[in-house]
Amino acid sequence: MTKKFRYSLMALVGCVALMAGNVQARTWKISHVRPQGTAIDNDLRWFTDAIKETTSGKIRTKVYPASALGDYTVVQERVSLGAVDMACQPPSSAADKRFQLPYFPYMVNNWEQARKNYSTGAPLRGTVAKLYAEQGIQLLAAWPVYFGGIALNTAPVAQGDPNAAKGIKLRVPPMKTFQMLADTTGYLGTPIPFSDAFTAVQTGVVDGVIGSGAEGYYSSFRDVTKYYIPANTHFEVWYFIMNKEVYDDLSPKLQEQLKQVATEFENRRWESAEADQKANEQRLADFGAKIVNISDAEIAVTAKKIQSEVWPVVLKDVGEEWGQGVLDAIIR
Repeated sequence: MTKKFRYSLMALVGCVALMAGNVQARTWKISHVRPQGTAIDNDLRWFTDAIKETTSGKIRTKVYPASALGDYTVVQERVSLGAVDMACQPPSSAADKRFQLPYFPYMVNNWEQARKNYSTGAPLRGTVAKLYAEQGIQLLAAWPVYFGGIALNTAPVAQGDPNAAKGIKLRVPPMKTFQMLADTTGYLGTPIPFSDAFTAVQTGVVDGVIGSGAEGYYSSFRDVTKYYIPANTHFEVWYFIMNKEVYDDLSPKLQEQLKQVATEFENRRWESAEADQKANEQRLADFGAKIVNISDAEIAVTAKKIQSEVWPVVLKDVGEEWGQGVLDAIIR
């Protein structure tokens, strides 16, 4: 081997090592949908500090709140492509219709049942992980948000009777599940992107919003929410996801450390989520919204109607055999 060749080889090895070091030292972007200072923002900032400490600075992250990197539907695609490293947000059914299934209305009834079904090891959790994997996305953790309700800028009408025509227009997320949930319970569902929803309520295009819960309404709609109905419409879970290629490029030790901190991130939220939901309902009330109670019996009647009329239609949309298999595996 000539001296010139040895020097060239050493230079090449040095460049490769430097490039690997730069990849490891790069700060990962984490996207989420809520404003700075909200519960998810605070939890992700805890994660940022914890992962930096646990990995001795080998993994560094930066939080981008309030959809600064794009609407959640766009961000999911960007995570898949590697343009955004990480996100904690709702799944997008625009990317795969089957993502409607984790948001089936009235699928779980209480916090205990929710934790059994959305935690690691549960069949539903495994299904979600597989759907993300098909898009080149690694599922790290779940972040339970709330049981959903309805926020109105106008007085409610027969809120406990799913068979009553209410004449109230509601913004719904662009998912068939929420469109049918609104329409089947007597409302007029209007699909509007999240980024345009506040203005739509403010200007009277719609009279309220369905598809979120007290935390979401307080964070993003409190100025246009005069009434809140805690109807337990659905159980909202956001997923902490990252680009799978970035994950696979980590050493086994870093992968294990990442899983460890992500698991703690999730467990911390399960311990606080139910109390946080009640606190956000109180925040809405303190801000001037009237909490319109709905009884357990009325919720049960609504749930029965949704399960018999909405579920079969959405199952056809996502694949009857596949969807029914997921529903049959729900832990009661």
